[in-house]
Amino acid sequence: MDFNKYLEEFIDLAIREDIGDGDHTSQACIPPEKIGKAKLLVKQEGILSGSEIAQHVFKKLDPEVQIEHYLFDGQSIKINDIIFLVTGKVLALLQAERLVLNLMQRMSGIATQTHEYVTKLEGLSTKILETRKTTPGMRLLEKMAVRHGGGTNHRLGLYDMIMIKDNHIDFAGGIVEAIKQVKEYLQRNNKNLKVICEVRSLEDIEKVLEIGGVDRILLDNFSTELTKQAVGLVNGRIPTESSGGITIDSLRSYAECGVDYISVGALTHQIKSLDLSLKAIDY
Repeated sequence: MDFNKYLEEFIDLAIREDIGDGDHTSQACIPPEKIGKAKLLVKQEGILSGSEIAQHVFKKLDPEVQIEHYLFDGQSIKINDIIFLVTGKVLALLQAERLVLNLMQRMSGIATQTHEYVTKLEGLSTKILETRKTTPGMRLLEKMAVRHGGGTNHRLGLYDMIMIKDNHIDFAGGIVEAIKQVKEYLQRNNKNLKVICEVRSLEDIEKVLEIGGVDRILLDNFSTELTKQAVGLVNGRIPTESSGGITIDSLRSYAECGVDYISVGALTHQIKSLDLSLKAIDY
């Protein structure tokens, strides 16, 4: 996916949603030629994400806007820090304010939560992944925020990876049949996609190892004891991923079983936005 094209279309849609036929309050109060300055202020500590995206929003509304950054995406922020100063047409600053805050607060919330999960795995090689449990239309931005928090991205969507899950297996008539059909599909359509296959038992793992053609085994809703057995059975032949009901409290115990990845939907769908504020400065 072309990120620049996606971002431009996303910002255009968000602006149309908010401004409609005009920001009538600002237009009534502020002369169109007036120039002003504002600061983005931190009101809650965490990990910063979205400042790069904010710049695109401001420039969409005022191409001449000037932004002076003091902190950057991926950095720790604390209360009363100033992230950036922005100078430009006051109408543009007011029209951009809510969109910038909505994006940066949510992205920084995701980055902050991801950082908390990543910190739990200090000293271990297991990587933290998000899932497709993202806000419609914001997936690429939320996955960017996961990276800013120190996490690793999973697949972007249904198009960039084969992921055989329980429903695929059941509808296909079993795990062996599902993998066979995937192999045939990839060959028939001349596609080179990584294949992840979900397993629900040690017997499933044996079948996957026997038939081959799978790049990662997904251990879904395994207990830690069963996860240890599964990792031992795989014995490094294929990367392993744990998923399903894993919390920040149980995270390290799963990682210590030796899995290569742990995917956590909560990174993007159970987060608290970070408190930020855009405040006018006398100019």
